[in-house]
Amino acid sequence: MTRGKTAVALDLPRPAALTAETPQAKGATIAAALRAAIVDGLLACGSRLPSSRTLATRWGVARGTVEASFDRLRAEGYVVRVQGAGTRVSAVLPDDCVAASAPPDHAPAQSSGGIPGTCVPAQRAPSSAAGAPTACASPAAADAHEPAVRAGVPFVARLADAALLPRAAWRRHLLAGLRAGDGSDAADGADAGSAPVQGLPALRRQIARYLGAHRGIACTPDDVIVTTGIRHALDLFARVTLRPGATVLVEDPCYPGARQLFALAGAEVVDVPVDRDGIDTDALTAHAGAAAVYVTPAHQSPLGVTLTPARRRALLDWAHATDAWIVEDDYDGEFSYLAAPLPALKALDAHGRVVYCGSFNKSLFSGLRIGFMVAPPALRAALAALLQLTGRAAGLHEQRALAGFIEAGDFARHLRTSRQAYLQRRDAILDQLRRHAPGRWAATGEHAGFHFVLWLAPDADAADLARRGAALGLRLQPLGALCRTVRLPPALVIGYTALTPAQARHAGRLLAQLLAPAPAAVP
Repeated sequence: MTRGKTAVALDLPRPAALTAETPQAKGATIAAALRAAIVDGLLACGSRLPSSRTLATRWGVARGTVEASFDRLRAEGYVVRVQGAGTRVSAVLPDDCVAASAPPDHAPAQSSGGIPGTCVPAQRAPSSAAGAPTACASPAAADAHEPAVRAGVPFVARLADAALLPRAAWRRHLLAGLRAGDGSDAADGADAGSAPVQGLPALRRQIARYLGAHRGIACTPDDVIVTTGIRHALDLFARVTLRPGATVLVEDPCYPGARQLFALAGAEVVDVPVDRDGIDTDALTAHAGAAAVYVTPAHQSPLGVTLTPARRRALLDWAHATDAWIVEDDYDGEFSYLAAPLPALKALDAHGRVVYCGSFNKSLFSGLRIGFMVAPPALRAALAALLQLTGRAAGLHEQRALAGFIEAGDFARHLRTSRQAYLQRRDAILDQLRRHAPGRWAATGEHAGFHFVLWLAPDADAADLARRGAALGLRLQPLGALCRTVRLPPALVIGYTALTPAQARHAGRLLAQLLAPAPAAVP
């Protein structure tokens, strides 16, 4: 062992194809073997690969061939190489790794085997050991409605910025949808007044293609049900699957709307704590009779942590063993600011236990009122029947317009533009905090989504900060208001995506002034 470095075990067999004659072919084989190990989760996020010298010796190839393979994986985004620290698996994998293969016809959605077992590691919140943690709000207070999200209002602006919508392109697709709905063309399965109960076939095809290419979900249009948003999907699920007194597990802290919908359906809602790795899957073993668990694995609402690969596997195994449903709320999964968006939990669902919920209201504009769910075959007929009974559906012309918007590539372009804009707004706020209140805060969950958590000094009073902020025009939401039984240090939820850059800078400066220590009194 040289320079005191610890050897790294790599329990991978020597690839048979290394018998190829050319170094280029051998290098491609080594890169493919390591890439597959990363994608399949055999090499976890952040783990260190053996040195090129060690791997070359084990596999009987030249060191230069291994170096070339490492460089190729670095260029593709699978590993990072740091001088003196070796080669490690990246926290976020590239887009190619997220894509799912097509599922077999008339079969439940299956994992393609190409979904990574890695994710962005959640940053650790300030330890309670540094000071007494503040108790979270009472259960009654936690059930109160969240402050209404509003564009242009710091810091409850955690929604899509409608100003970023390419209006000319959207108008073009709306007009095309209106022309297609004049009754002269029924090729999309809809007449002039209504669409099939599961949604317009053209839109469901585009959603299925998008989910396969960008969220890693292998599904068919038949798996997709068009809704008016995520809350609509949760309501449909609750009415179809839950009986009075059924147990539903939810994250703590949690999105209040989900808790309220499950309670309205007559369920007993049980809190499960969330830590830096996501929902505590060990705690699930005490609830073997639960009907369902509700999770936000990509960017936990509100903590912003990402469910780790080990927790994802444990959650899926628990659901399969107990015959429980997993409701995956992927409310802002498209917005990752480090690299490619992470694949969905549904992408790993080999047993058809995950009900995946998404929304274009979150990615385009809130007034669109189009969402979707990917339903396992066992639930699809009942969900469609309830939709037919209630008559609640997304607008037909909007569905046609959205289908065209996605097919033309306008949606993908819009997402790229939005990610860049939201990243700049986030950075503007953090820059003001670094400049004017250094050492007074820590941020987590800022790697993705519409909000981050701002952790305060251990002795800070988040509720008092919110009251003082209101006098400055800031709407600050204490994290404690979203807790039920967990105790967390004082923090604020900072929503920023629907602020203009100027609003983000100004509000960030005002927030920093609140956090900065008061000037010493002049004697």
